[in-house]
Parts: sequence; structure tokens; C-alpha cells
Amino acid sequence: MIQLTRLNGNPLVVNSDLIKYAESSPDTMLTLVNGEKIVVLESCDEVVRRTIAYRARVSREAASAQGLPWQSAPESTQDAPEPRD
Repeated sequence: MIQLTRLNGNPLVVNSDLIKYAESSPDTMLTLVNGEKIVVLESCDEVVRRTIAYRARVSREAASAQGLPWQSAPESTQDAPEPRD
């Protein structure tokens, strides 16, 4: 879940997994997978940044709960290790 701000200044928490796409026109409009549209103050870049930060936090917490050390993803897929079966 990411916290965003409606145009009237009220905070809003959105399940980022439900965002189908975001567009600027000039306000940022999020279209959810169910067709609902939400207009927010944050830029598209900020929505993406918050979504990435949220997903990284979830991954860290999941790894920690399993007792695994947290490792960040490789910078490019060219250097990524081959997946294990």
C-alpha cells in the first residue's frame, strides 16, 4: 500500500498492485484494474518511486521473516544469476 494525496489535500492509501497505469494530464490520474480512476497530487515518477520502495520493503520483510539475508536485485539482467529450478 502506498500513501498518496487527493487533489483536495486528503491522504489516500492505494494498493499499488491494483494500479493498471498512471498518466499525467497535467494532474496524475491512476487507473486501477477495475476501471476506477483516482486523481492525485503526486507525479507519475513519485507514484513509481513509492511503489518500488513499498515492494522493496515487502521483500526485505519477507526475507527477514524467513531468516534470509536481504540482497538487492542486480543492476542489470545480464549480470543476474541463472534461476534455479
